[in-house]
Amino acid sequence: MMNATEILKQMTLEEKAAFCSGRDFWHTKAIERLGVPSVMMCDGPHGLRKQEGEGDHLGINKSIETVCYPTAAALAASFDREVMAVLGEALGKECQAENVGMLLGPGLNIKRSPLCGRNFEYFSEDPYLAGEMGTAYVKALQKEGIAACAKHFACNNQETRRMSGSSQVDERTLHEIYLPAFEKVVKEGKTRSIMCAYNAINDVFCAENKTLLKDILRDEWGYDGFVVTDWGAVKDRAKGVASGLDLEMPGGPNATGEEIVRAVKEGTLSEEDLDQAVLRVLRFVQGTLEKRRPDTVIDRDANRALARRLASECAVLMKNEGALPLAADVSVAFIGEFADKPRYQGAGSSHINVPHPVSALEAAGGSVQYARGYDAHSDTTNPELLSAAVEAAKSVDVPVIFAGLPDAFETEGADREHMRLPDNQNELIDAVAKVNPRTVVVLYGGSTVELPWIAHVNSVLCMYLDGEQTGAATVDLLYGSKNPGGHLAETWPVRLQDNPSYLNFPGEDGVVTYAEGIFVGYRYYDKKEMPVLFPFGHGLSYTRFAYEKLTVDKESILDTDSIHVTVTVKNIGERPGKAAVQLYVRDVESTVRRPVRELKAFEKVALAPGESKEVSFVLDKRAFAYWEPKCHDFFVESGAFVLEIGESSRNIRCEKTVQVEGTTLLSFPVTETTTIGQLLKHPKGEIIIGQMMSSSTMSHADQTDSMGEGSERMMQQMMLGIPLGSLVSYGRLTPAKLKELIETLNA
Repeated sequence: MMNATEILKQMTLEEKAAFCSGRDFWHTKAIERLGVPSVMMCDGPHGLRKQEGEGDHLGINKSIETVCYPTAAALAASFDREVMAVLGEALGKECQAENVGMLLGPGLNIKRSPLCGRNFEYFSEDPYLAGEMGTAYVKALQKEGIAACAKHFACNNQETRRMSGSSQVDERTLHEIYLPAFEKVVKEGKTRSIMCAYNAINDVFCAENKTLLKDILRDEWGYDGFVVTDWGAVKDRAKGVASGLDLEMPGGPNATGEEIVRAVKEGTLSEEDLDQAVLRVLRFVQGTLEKRRPDTVIDRDANRALARRLASECAVLMKNEGALPLAADVSVAFIGEFADKPRYQGAGSSHINVPHPVSALEAAGGSVQYARGYDAHSDTTNPELLSAAVEAAKSVDVPVIFAGLPDAFETEGADREHMRLPDNQNELIDAVAKVNPRTVVVLYGGSTVELPWIAHVNSVLCMYLDGEQTGAATVDLLYGSKNPGGHLAETWPVRLQDNPSYLNFPGEDGVVTYAEGIFVGYRYYDKKEMPVLFPFGHGLSYTRFAYEKLTVDKESILDTDSIHVTVTVKNIGERPGKAAVQLYVRDVESTVRRPVRELKAFEKVALAPGESKEVSFVLDKRAFAYWEPKCHDFFVESGAFVLEIGESSRNIRCEKTVQVEGTTLLSFPVTETTTIGQLLKHPKGEIIIGQMMSSSTMSHADQTDSMGEGSERMMQQMMLGIPLGSLVSYGRLTPAKLKELIETLNA
């Protein structure tokens, strides 16, 4: 294939228009006369879903048999970039062996509500964690020559009306919560493709959203890859190209590009915009050919061993009062249908065709009793199954119940209706816990669930949806040959009603208002000091860690500088283990609403018993900034910030205060309705209004004394809320002076 730019020069208008849509479900179009081949793309991102027959995007038709790795919900709980890198490398090699040029993923959408049916495909409620995990994966995948496709850009946080609904979100929330993970994957991961979402943002569909696809993605972030639609997301093809969209999928024989040709001829679409779209897709095809490694061979047995290892890295030990790890000489009963038929992946476009998923019962090798306990396809308790399970629990030292969400509860295309486990599972756990206080519960599922029995069981091990080797990994963890080291990438609330999006999910008539703003997940729960089942970042281990010697290289910086942070972590237990060192930043005092703390760095470190390691972090401006709509940028307000090392957002082990001085002046247009309080943030207004406040307070001194205790504070607060125009009415300014003041401030 010749150079992409040279090919573009030889293409007709009709060829260019047609090239902006796919050949079929999984391939770009070929241009035979110019030597441009077709390139295949496939669903991911926790396995290769390659369909060799008729294609579809919902996982309906059969795909090749391959390995299913842990899903994103599990992977994020590892808090380990190396886990993502190893997975990306393995999938990259498999794509090379199968002649696949692009793997769709990672999914970077934020977990706004526990009810989103696709939460198992997404990393976290926290944008920093999602961005870091996604970037590690993208780098590794693309190092193997396979293009990543970060999705779904953006604010695609539910399945209800996902193809036609609109997410109503304010500017600050968009930039602080829903865009940073994509920004990280673009700027640092250098993802070669971005998939735009089905939905609209503030009534403008993502597939034709110029603000999203051009102004932010390309102009602000410098993205030079191509943008592909989610399958069937196009609403107005020509408008999409004009707005920064490059490739429509799935395309097919009817996607001739006639509307694009017509728009160019009518002057509503510039041929220059069309050329840019075609050139970006041509460069993707060219890059794929240059990076082809046709001699790559897959060792799927090795990949299955890798899937087992990764699964053990992702599991979260939520609670442990001594039953775990299981000693070799204790008698054990595995109870629950999931012990025999594990739940290990979600339904939909990411569904992997696995020849033989390994169950915990199989992995245990006949060393345990088994009682089915419940029917996984029913909500209703079967008295015979329940009775047999209770009898089994009575006869052993430790009963291990395998519970979780059935397949029907979690799927692409439909949101969950509630946050409960099936009733028959909750009844089983209650009944078993009553007869054996050492009851252990293993949870399978891609999202949070309510656990009404949590106080009555000894231990809880959360496996999430951990891939085809989840049963083997579960046994490794239960018996202690592996030490749980996962930490929750999402808060587990006590009940669904506690979730900040509860009153605004999934919206009405296709419109969903993100009324909670920036207070998503732990940002909300911690701000409200609300009790939760398990906080963000929580995870236990079979060993213990101590944190000490938190130091910074400087205690006062400008926001243009970086600060280096170090902390020493020591394994003070008797088993080797891995600590997820979490660094949070807390703004001591802010004039805008901010979360109590925000995750700004993390590192996973392996430690032998008694071993210590120094962990280092570097924080830059973004660690201290919030998005300021007045300047449409991240802004640092000068003041004190506390650096906190924690084992979760609510288990802070040590802290250090630093001073950060903002170097950007916050300037904004001033009018007669601008309040005095608002002007205190203005670089010119602070001095002027400060003088006026001082004068006003002094002039009211006698009056406030006669008004009683607290009157001075009352007067100051009243002054902060007064619009500038009202100062004329109060006799503080003449109309001419007001006009002069506004002109001075806006100069």
